[in-house]
Order: sequence, then structure tokens, then C-alpha cells
Amino acid sequence: MLHSEFMDVGFYIMFFPIVFVYGICIGSFLNVVIYRLPLNESLIKRASHCPKCGEKIRWYDNIPLISWIIILRGKCRGCHQPISKRYPIVEALNGIVYVVTFAVMDFNLKSVLYCFFFSILICLGFIDWDTMEMDLSLLAGMVILAIPLIVLSILSPDLAFRSKTFFDFEDVSLWSHLIGAVCVSLPFFLIGELSGWYFRKYKGSDVRRGIELGDTLIMAAGGLMIGWKAALMSAFFCILLAAVFGIINKFRSGESKFAFRPYLAIGLFFGALFGNSLMDWYISVLTYNPYE
Repeated sequence: MLHSEFMDVGFYIMFFPIVFVYGICIGSFLNVVIYRLPLNESLIKRASHCPKCGEKIRWYDNIPLISWIIILRGKCRGCHQPISKRYPIVEALNGIVYVVTFAVMDFNLKSVLYCFFFSILICLGFIDWDTMEMDLSLLAGMVILAIPLIVLSILSPDLAFRSKTFFDFEDVSLWSHLIGAVCVSLPFFLIGELSGWYFRKYKGSDVRRGIELGDTLIMAAGGLMIGWKAALMSAFFCILLAAVFGIINKFRSGESKFAFRPYLAIGLFFGALFGNSLMDWYISVLTYNPYE
């Protein structure tokens, strides 16, 4: 629909700002998730409040982006202490991610589900950056989002009408979803087990796994969502990014351990949007026969 040659420019001028506003509003809730989940606090029972003085944040001080930048100017109205730049960054990031998703994928069921999928990845990445932990409820959310896509892949022969409806998107087969769940997560699991055994046995280290089980589970849920081609490209992107950052981090601080899930989230984002096309191109290069 969005990519139709008959679509007026005015539609895009209205549509994408609306998508961005929805994105930053959901991003405001993501800040609550990122802050409260590691503390085991309720996400809905207590109103938004300053983490330093505990004062309840008024509704007009809780407008995404605008409140932090213009109204409060980065400081709490009650205690006048700085409010982390993390809050507007997460809000803006989620808004931008939504706009990019619809621009690349068009407006359909798959793109809507992917937006929520990317929001979960943002939460996983920032929580891991802060605490090196993962909440299983976020993982469950990823699996739940994958279910409609799997169901549609099963019912696809009976959805011939979808070419002109909200279900208009490039199909990923049931087998692609299922293989996607294991094609990266299984190697991650084996590498984690073998590396942990090696370090404990021969290095005397207390390292339990080279790749954490949480990372393996994220790739299983992510691969189930996006299919095997996108999952493989996601793994390539995240390993490449993590390797570059790991080298820089080792050089600057001497530490080898760092949060891996932010790069896993970035890899899954790019893999979900561009992985299928890149993998098809790569396969075509490998199978190209100049003599045909």
C-alpha cells in the first residue's frame, strides 16, 4: 500500500509523523519496562515517578520527548536533579524504528508485529546493558508475536484474498519459521556449552558459558519470528558488531566481558528488515553460472 505508485505525497507527510508519534508514546512505556523489570516492580500499579526523589510525574511532564527537551529541560520538577538522557533516547529510537519498519516493509500485519518485536528488542538490549540480565517475560512476548505469522504461514493457501488486504506481505513458510528457531540458537547453545567446559577444565575459570543461555533463547525466539534466512543474517550482523565493540572495549578497559544483547538486538533488527533479500542475493552469487 505505502509503496503504491498511486499514493499521494501528502499521505506520506501525514502517515509517517503519526507513526513516529505512536512510536515515541510506546517508547515512553519502554522506559518504564527497562527501569522496573530488573527491580521486579509492577509496570502498571504505580504511576510514573522520579527515580531519585520518588515524586509523581504530572501528566504534562510526561509527554514523550517534549517534556524532557522543552518543559523540564532534563531535570526533575521536584528535586531538580538531572533526568537521564536515556529516556528521550529510547523514545526517539522507538519512533525512528517504527518509521523505518513501515518504510521498508509497507503497512501490513507483519510490519505491525515487527514493530512490537523491535520494541521488545530495545528493552532486552538496554536491560542487558544496565544489568547483564534478561527477563523471561520479554522472551515470552517474542514467542507470542511469532504465533500469528506462523498461523498465517500455515493458512497461506487459503488466503488468496490477502493481496489487497492487511495480510499482504512476502510469505515466510512454516518450515522457514521452524528452521529459523534452531539454525542459530543450536550453534549458540553448543558453543556456550563447549566454551564453558573448556574454560572451567583448562583455564580454571568460573566462566559458565561463552555464549549465555539467554542469548541462545533470544535467537530461538527471534528466528521463529523472522525465519531462517533473516536469522542467519542477524547472527552475522550481531557477531560482527559485537566483535568490533569487544576489541575496542578490550583495548580501552582491559575487560573481555560486555553486554552482548544490544548487538543481538541490532542484528535482529537489520536481519528482520533486510536479511531475506541479502541472503537471496548471496545465494544467487554462490549459484551463479556464467556459462548458462
